[in-house]
Amino acid sequence: MPESLTAALPEGMQENANTLLPLFVEHGLSIVGAVLILILGFWIAGRARAFTIKALDKPLNSDEMLKGFFGSIVRYLVIIATVLAVLGQFGVETTSLIAVLGAASLAIGLALQGTLSNVAAGVMLLVFRPFRVGHFVELNGMSGTVKDLTLFTTELATGDNVQIILPNSGVWGAPLKNYSAHPTRRVDMVYGIAYDADIDKAMSIIKAAIAADDRCHKAPEPLVVVGNLGDSSVDLTTRVWCAAGDYWGVKFDLTKKIKEAFDAEGVDIPFPTRTVYQHGA
Repeated sequence: MPESLTAALPEGMQENANTLLPLFVEHGLSIVGAVLILILGFWIAGRARAFTIKALDKPLNSDEMLKGFFGSIVRYLVIIATVLAVLGQFGVETTSLIAVLGAASLAIGLALQGTLSNVAAGVMLLVFRPFRVGHFVELNGMSGTVKDLTLFTTELATGDNVQIILPNSGVWGAPLKNYSAHPTRRVDMVYGIAYDADIDKAMSIIKAAIAADDRCHKAPEPLVVVGNLGDSSVDLTTRVWCAAGDYWGVKFDLTKKIKEAFDAEGVDIPFPTRTVYQHGA
């Protein structure tokens, strides 16, 4: 090492510099190479994931969940290869490292059993397909539209677009309600009318409103019956079938139209009432 580089340093620092500088010169290229490999490896991992998703676009058609899952697997494989390449830059025998990791796989599996259970659950979700991206589901008491399925988590978006991240192990082991699994759904509604109102007239008004809405299916036939005699009203139970995507539109529109029709035809919708008897009045 040139003495001119360390001549201005104190004696103690000169000794440290004489020791460290050759090491820096010797391993500097390895460090720079490792950093470049890391940067390039993570860039390739992202590109590989995008390429995999694009390559699977035609075979899997519109199945975004499967494409995203396989894309994540490819990304993690590239990252693992990048880490091994970085270790190789520093002279680490990767074959020996792989052997050591294989021998320690049991301990790692026990330590990461929660994470590995998420991976296993993700695979089961892909195999049995209880839901797909775009389905509206209820999981663990939380409802939302499925946005993504990765190796470890399932992502939902609520109706007001709040992100929910659930571990796959909790998703696979929990009861599931899938509101989008079937093409049709039944809309259940209850309309209360006064006890002195004409029941047949009210039922005819409801049936006319249903018949006027093209979204309501003719088969199965809509059902309008007296479902309950309440404390202050006669409850008319109404059941209508429609396309799953029209569920809320049919429910909201029929509620409005039937209320307006009741008002126009003089069918009263009562408020809760209570009869009080006073002794000695």
